Amino acid sequence: MKKRILIIDDDADMCTLLTRFLTKNGYEADAAHSAKKGIEKFKASPFDIVLCDYRLGDKKDGKDVLLEIKQHNPSTIVLIITGYSDIKLAVDMIKAGAYDYIIKPLLPEEVLNILSIAVNQSQSNGTGNGKYVTENKSPKKTTRYTSDFFEGESDATKNLYKQIDLVAPTNFSIILYGESGTGKEVIAKTIHEKSNRKGKPFIAMDCGTLSKELAGSELFGHMKGAFTGALADKEGHFELANGGTLFLDEVANLSAEIQASLLRVIQERKFKRVGGNTEIGIDIRVIVASNENLQDAYRKGRFREDLYHRFNEFSINLPPLRNRKDDIPLFADFFLAKTMEELNKKLDGFDDEVLDMFIRYSWPGNLREFRNVVRRCTLLTEEGYISAASLPYEISNATASDNDTTDNPGTARKTMDLKDSASKAEYETIMHVLKEVNFNKTKAAEILKIDRKTLYNKIRGYEESQS
Repeated sequence: MKKRILIIDDDADMCTLLTRFLTKNGYEADAAHSAKKGIEKFKASPFDIVLCDYRLGDKKDGKDVLLEIKQHNPSTIVLIITGYSDIKLAVDMIKAGAYDYIIKPLLPEEVLNILSIAVNQSQSNGTGNGKYVTENKSPKKTTRYTSDFFEGESDATKNLYKQIDLVAPTNFSIILYGESGTGKEVIAKTIHEKSNRKGKPFIAMDCGTLSKELAGSELFGHMKGAFTGALADKEGHFELANGGTLFLDEVANLSAEIQASLLRVIQERKFKRVGGNTEIGIDIRVIVASNENLQDAYRKGRFREDLYHRFNEFSINLPPLRNRKDDIPLFADFFLAKTMEELNKKLDGFDDEVLDMFIRYSWPGNLREFRNVVRRCTLLTEEGYISAASLPYEISNATASDNDTTDNPGTARKTMDLKDSASKAEYETIMHVLKEVNFNKTKAAEILKIDRKTLYNKIRGYEESQS
């Protein structure tokens, strides 16, 4: 017997599309365009499943519909359709009895997958009268996380991907600007995958880690005997990327000599290996990245102006995570799902307090820092929900400071001895300097007048003391 589904959504087009799609896939579907009409239709005729949008545009929302439906027939499976900004509310409704939530834009296979799981689980968990047991249902979802990449859906992210979709099919050289940890290499690879060069090599090179002596060899390759230690011929990154895309990260760190060689290669599309005499032709697209403005760099004499203009056929600014607040709960779930898979571990998700802390934190290390924090929390949490106790000091402390107001006489303040205060002040100074130099630890150590190893030890020691 076909399962009956009621769709409640104030978007008439969405109702029509869902009704047709579900009918074609073996369900009996009906629709209502408001909460009031949906509840009336549900009470007039039995339905096995209700798909209800959270925001309905009238005096009732998805939660009101959920509560009335559950009161009338507790065995009904209710799925909430939600936008990204309403995920926290959707999770709250799961606690109130909803089976799960589906995030807009709706993916057909995801809808069918969740419906199939819901129906099967309802039958297996039934008590003979079809009553569905919700007590052990976890609100965590994994169906959206089938790859190593997650896009996000904030306005800043949508604007970013509009630019990517526009430039990817071209052969333009691109400059990616963004703070450390914003995912510049991921974006470069996304552009490559959306281009006509998909399936060809994507070669990434971090120019910030190269010495002046090795940069030429890494970029252009070398011949055996070209210099001490050159024991065999070696292909460079340009040669390896031939036919595809070469991504040069932190390109502003290249020396003036290498910049001159790079300009010639990009202009002429051919090069010679170090110590070689044969010119090698190449067909590549070049994408470069920098956390400083290359236009400012050439004006200050640190970067060649002609090379800048060769690269600057198109530029994209990657938004920092603090400007993508709507994406934070989504990335939290994504990183958690990937880490649980890696650790072969199963947790229920994040406490609401933790999600609030994530949203309020400034994330100076952006997505890279966020991923590491979630990995740490997952490792430290044995079971259940991830709590604030597993967060690193800089997040829990920043949130505590935000919440510490003199208006609330009941607010508890930490008592710290002189040693703790001095340690905290030193740590805050280090973090301030790191943010100023975009977390370049070499520059930070120079400003702080300590060596790099000491800087690492101080950071590590402070974090361990807070664990």
